[in-house]
Amino acid sequence: MGLKDDLDRYREVGEERRQDLADFIQYGDLGQSRPDEVKIPIKIVDLPEFAYDQRDMGGVGQGEDAEEGQPVGRPESQPGDGDEDGDPGEEGGDHEYYEMDPEEFAQELDEELGLDLEPKGKQVVEEKEGDFTDITRTGPSSTLDFESLFKKGLRRKLAMDFDRDYLREVLKIDGMGPASVFEWARGENIPVSKSWLEEEYDDLTSEEKTTWGSMAEMDDNVERQSTAERIRREGVDQIPFRREDERYRYPEIIEEKEKNVVVVNIRDVSGSMREKKRELVERTFTPLDWYLTGKYDNAEFVYIAHDAEAWEVDRDEFFGIRSGGGTRISSAYELAAKVLEEEYPWHEWNRYVFAAGDSENSSNDTEERVIPLMEEIPANLHAYVETQPSGNAINATHAEEVERHFEGSDNVAVAYVSSPEDVVDAIYEILSTEEVEA
Repeated sequence: MGLKDDLDRYREVGEERRQDLADFIQYGDLGQSRPDEVKIPIKIVDLPEFAYDQRDMGGVGQGEDAEEGQPVGRPESQPGDGDEDGDPGEEGGDHEYYEMDPEEFAQELDEELGLDLEPKGKQVVEEKEGDFTDITRTGPSSTLDFESLFKKGLRRKLAMDFDRDYLREVLKIDGMGPASVFEWARGENIPVSKSWLEEEYDDLTSEEKTTWGSMAEMDDNVERQSTAERIRREGVDQIPFRREDERYRYPEIIEEKEKNVVVVNIRDVSGSMREKKRELVERTFTPLDWYLTGKYDNAEFVYIAHDAEAWEVDRDEFFGIRSGGGTRISSAYELAAKVLEEEYPWHEWNRYVFAAGDSENSSNDTEERVIPLMEEIPANLHAYVETQPSGNAINATHAEEVERHFEGSDNVAVAYVSSPEDVVDAIYEILSTEEVEA
């Protein structure tokens, strides 16, 4: 086993020590990842290496004052052999990262949760060229279907050709002239022209024109060959190609439906959404974003923050922004409806509308505005995630109202997250609702 084999083995061990996917979602450092690349920590396995002490350069293989049997490396008088401050094992190990794309993440999450969401394709995004299976009468010479041209020419050759030697012998029958032979040839389906017969007859001498006394005598002495037999024996010296036989290949045009999805992420950023609540939103929404990115060919995201009013933000702002205002959740759904209608029409896009907050909302807003808007916005799935680390507050009723109203619905999910341990269950609750609907 060489050094390369050792290195490969160490890498394999490192990947095996990758953080479990569920643990990563609940407790891992999500910030190291990007929307298109998920980075899961693995414990570094230190590779073996030679260490040289640069302070001691004397001797061959030993420093000055070295004694026989002394370990190579630091002299005993130097620190580094267990006498440093601090107890062994206090430091956490360094980490590297196992990188996976969202497609692999989605596949592993399906396996982890026992799901298998099959996304739907909605938008014809382009016409793609398939195999060169269609035929047209015109085209560049490079696409000429020569095989088809040759076959047509050969069929014409077989249909038009005849045994010239045999017909010359027929012309030698006493009393048979070009006109008589032409009528006989028509009856035999021999494609010969009268002019050819006349030219051949003129070339015969008087003696040759009476070579045979009858058709029967001629047949007894002359062997007749079919065109196919003659071609097999002699080959083909010329194929009668014609312009009308030319055909050109062109690619079949295939309309492909790309699986497109838009995910609208809504987050309450009002004063009551403190740091722990924001972290729970991020731990829930980020894996959902990765999952849907991996499932669909084309995924776009809209991020909406709201307190009493709503506004669009970018992804970096979404999880960190905080406002001091009150809460009116319907403002976010009003903005979501507007954005979806203008930019992501339902007949072309799969839609997911995910909202999260601590379930606190202004009086009657959930019943009078939010629920009707959820019913009006067509979507594959609506979901609301309540984040309440300390348990339900007295006025935190939004999630319960939504759950009660949409009980039994196949496109509305409500999940409750009070700690990181609840995140994976919440993701399962959301995605399994979509799985049933799909």
